[in-house]
Order: sequence, then C-alpha cells, then structure tokens
Amino acid sequence: MILILAANASFNGFPRLASVQASDGYLPRQLGSLGDRLVFANGIVLLGAVSAGLIVAFHGDTHRLIPLYAVGVFLSFTLSQAGMVRHWLLRRQEESHWRTRVAINGFGAAVTAVVTVVIAITKFTHGAWIVVVLIPALVWAFVRIHRHYLDFAARISLDDATRPGPVSNLVLVLVASVHRGMLEAVHYAKSLSTSDDDVRAIHIETERPAPRPSLMASWDTFGLGIPLVVLHSPYRSLLGPLVEYIDTVLAQKRFDVVTVVLPEVVTKHWWEQLLHNQTALQLQIALHGKPHVVFANYRYYIGEEGETEQRQAAEEQQGSRG
Repeated sequence: MILILAANASFNGFPRLASVQASDGYLPRQLGSLGDRLVFANGIVLLGAVSAGLIVAFHGDTHRLIPLYAVGVFLSFTLSQAGMVRHWLLRRQEESHWRTRVAINGFGAAVTAVVTVVIAITKFTHGAWIVVVLIPALVWAFVRIHRHYLDFAARISLDDATRPGPVSNLVLVLVASVHRGMLEAVHYAKSLSTSDDDVRAIHIETERPAPRPSLMASWDTFGLGIPLVVLHSPYRSLLGPLVEYIDTVLAQKRFDVVTVVLPEVVTKHWWEQLLHNQTALQLQIALHGKPHVVFANYRYYIGEEGETEQRQAAEEQQGSRG
C-alpha cells in the first residue's frame, strides 16, 4: 500500500517537477515538453525506466524498496518545509503573521529532518545508502547541466555578432553504383553549388585497385559532367578514406564548407529496408563531430507512391520531347 501511494504520487508529481527544473535549465529540455496527450511524456518514460530498473535490481522485494521511499519522501518534506520558511521570510513585510508561519514550517522542517537522518542511518545498509549517494550526484549533475545551458546561450548569443560573409561550398556525392537514385542525387548536388567545378562524385573502391569498367562506362554515360574521384580502400573501410579526403580538402583552405550528399534508397516496407546496408547512419555518426562538414541524405523512394511520381515525371518528360 505504501509503495502504491508512493508510485501514484511520483508519477503525478515527478514529470511536472522535472518540467519546472527543465524550464529553469537544470534538467534536459526534453523533459519540459508537453506531449500530444497533454502530459509530460518524457518524464513519465524516464521515471518508468528507473522504476523498472529498481524492481529488477531489488528483485521486487518491497522490504528493501521501502527505505528508498522513506528517505526520499522525508527529505522532500524537509526541503518543502524549509522552502516555506524562506518564502515567509521573504514576505515578512507583507504578511502580519509571518513569525507564526515561520515557526510552524520551521518546526515541520526540523522534525522531518530528524526522521530523515534516523532512517538514513538505521536503514543505510538496507538500501538507503543509494539515496544518500544518489542525491549529491544528482545535484552535481543539475549544476553541470545548468552551466552547460548558460555557456551554450552565451556562445550562440547575437551580442557582438556580425553578418556572415559568402561561403564557398564543395559538394561531394557518394557513388557506390550508378542508378536512378544516384542520378537524382547528382542533380540535387549540382543545385547546391553555383559551379559544376565545385561538385565531385566520390567512389570508394574496396575490392580492387581500380574501379569496375562497368561503373566507369555508366558514369561516362550518365555522369552529368562532374568528375568522379576514386578512393582506394585496402582495408575495406568506407569511412576512413572519405574522412581523410575531406580533411585534405579543408586543409587546402579553398572551401569553407564541404557538403556530403548520400543517395539513399527507401523501400516500400520497413522489413525490406533491413535488407540494405545502413551506410547513411554510419556516415552521419562519423561526420557529426567534424566542423565545416554538412551531411545530407537524398532519399529515392521505390514504393508505390514513389513509382507513381517517377512514372508521371517520365510521361511528362516524354510529352515535352514530343
């Protein structure tokens, strides 16, 4: 019964409390987002995950879980009463009976503080040590999160900011093979630059020193006038040669930004997507922390809607030729 009431109070109060702390910058801002069901869903999910972890760790033994609740709840009472004492002290100029209220809340804070210390000592080896250790760690984490948000706000502030100048952009299109999706990706890449000289196709060869003749023949036919750069990877790595090439380009100081465009085929069913490699995700993770590098996925849909749109585009193109 105690734990049922504790769970009810926690799942009602923690998400809202977390949202207040998140709005003040002491918790991740995701916890302050109100979901489509008008509840703080992220706080509920977080509390549910922690609760599930405690149940697994303590094997569902209520006698071992109650000390955690007892220390936490009486510490909350102590903080609440102490906060009310501070509240009445700040309003002593406006409240005529502020001394009485300070005495009541101060007495409550003292009593609950004594109970907290007694429980923490007597039940320390029964699980109360977790709360005793966890609360200072949480306070340290709150302070660090708050400092991060303050530093982040200072770094993106418009104070003393100047208007950015023109940016020279080199667009790299990753080409594994020549197909319809890749051709559309090349068209998209060319639209990102004012000159075809600033667009290059990158092919990473992992199986042989030179690219396949069929690939070169297809590229000569459909290459759309941009050069194809072949990078040899003796250790079958896609990320290493690409990152090294990007570092070399940026070191030349000719381009301010390098945009990497990856053609990605999107299948009709989710299970079909599992049959294709996850190169896009790997590249996005590898390039996420590199400055002056932009990563873009150009998706080519081969489902029913995508096929209909492609068929209509082909018919319109044939009609214009006629």
